[in-house]
Amino acid sequence: MSDLENTQGKWYVIHTYSGYENKVKANLEKTVENRSLHDLIFEIKVPMEEQIEEKNGRRKAVLRKIYPGYVMVKMIMTDESWYIIRNTRGVTGFVGPGSKPIPLTDEEVRAMGVEYIPIKLDAEIGDNVRVISGPLENFIGSIEEIYPDKQKVKVLVSMFGRDTPVELEYHQIQKI
Repeated sequence: MSDLENTQGKWYVIHTYSGYENKVKANLEKTVENRSLHDLIFEIKVPMEEQIEEKNGRRKAVLRKIYPGYVMVKMIMTDESWYIIRNTRGVTGFVGPGSKPIPLTDEEVRAMGVEYIPIKLDAEIGDNVRVISGPLENFIGSIEEIYPDKQKVKVLVSMFGRDTPVELEYHQIQKI
């Protein structure tokens, strides 16, 4: 395990009894506080999204759990942190095969909206790239500008016989 991975931890998914997600989060936060485990367990989340609900002809915004029965925990997996989470009231176990919890990949964390993780671009200005998603999928172009703060690139794509500048997100291109 690298030092960077060691200091930042990974996201794991905990399975809970349905309806116990917020209790598990509160209990874990209390345990982390009481036992000073901030260096092992960094963040506990119950991902929520706002939905519009109609009741008696009235519409109102309500917060709903995106993944009922699950809690996300950013932590360093050790025997101690595993034991503490496994023995928290309301926790039925970690998500993963058998007794070995598997951390979420950066792509899964990004897709699930658990945490913003910037993509590292393995291309530079002048490199040829293929568009791998979106309306211009399979088009080929060359990188003209890179905007790391926005996680976007400007690519010159050949369309209808001439180069057209197109702004794309990092995840939409692949170096060729």
